[in-house]
Formats: sequence, C-alpha cells, structure tokens
Amino acid sequence: MTTYPVRLFERDEDIVHLGEGLLACSLTRPEWTHEAHLGATAYLLLRRPDVDLDEEMPGLIRRFNESVGGINDDTQGYHDTVTMAYLAGVRAFLAKRPKEEALTTCVNALLMSPVGRRDWPLQFYSKDRLFSVEARRSFIAPDLKPLP
Repeated sequence: MTTYPVRLFERDEDIVHLGEGLLACSLTRPEWTHEAHLGATAYLLLRRPDVDLDEEMPGLIRRFNESVGGINDDTQGYHDTVTMAYLAGVRAFLAKRPKEEALTTCVNALLMSPVGRRDWPLQFYSKDRLFSVEARRSFIAPDLKPLP
C-alpha cells in the first residue's frame, strides 16, 4: 500500500469546520481527505450527540459526495463497510481518551494511532471481501477477526 504523510490538525476550529461542513454539505472536495473523514467522525461523536451516526452517516457522506459532483455507485463514492468499520474504530479509540482532552490533541492522536491508518480495516477484512460491491453497498461482517 502507498504510504502518505499524516496531515495533523493545528486548531480545534479546523476539526469543527469539517464536522459541521459535512452536515451542511459546505466543504469543498479537496477538504474531504482521509484525515477529514476521521476528524469529522471524532468531532461528531464527541460534540454532536444529537446526530446518530449509525443511522445518519451513510446519508451524510452520500449527500456530501453528490454536493461536490461525486457519484455513489458500485465502484466509487460512499463505501458502507469501510465507513462503519472506521466508525467502530473511532468509537473504540475515543472510549480510551480523557474526556477533558482538547479536540485537536485527541484527533491528532487518533490519526497517529493504528486506527488512523488508511489500511486499518484490512486487519479485519481480506481485500477481496472489503473491496467487493456487496461491502460498498452495505455493511458486511469481517472475515479475518471481529471489529473492536
């Protein structure tokens, strides 16, 4: 897998912008990076308990993708299994963090942790299973070991 440098956040406001921007579909496509996905997820879990991510995250990401001209189909756009796997991983990570921790500190620690890696789901899923059309369309259980 290609390695990419981790882009850390400098301010809480940058993370809030991503989370609220996802909800409002006001982000630009270049802003929606791997780090943005995880930062927005952490923000929403920590600061927006009014948003039920298990129910709403699929629609939020699909709607955002479409708002910037993206397509959600069998080969591109929203991927349900990857999203739900990361949601489980981010939740498990946050459960171990101090409640009073600054948002930037917490999110940057997440990005530097194993959960923050782009290939993190592959410890739970074989490539064929994770990158199948079935896994993109709806959540499927891991075939290597259970998610946290």
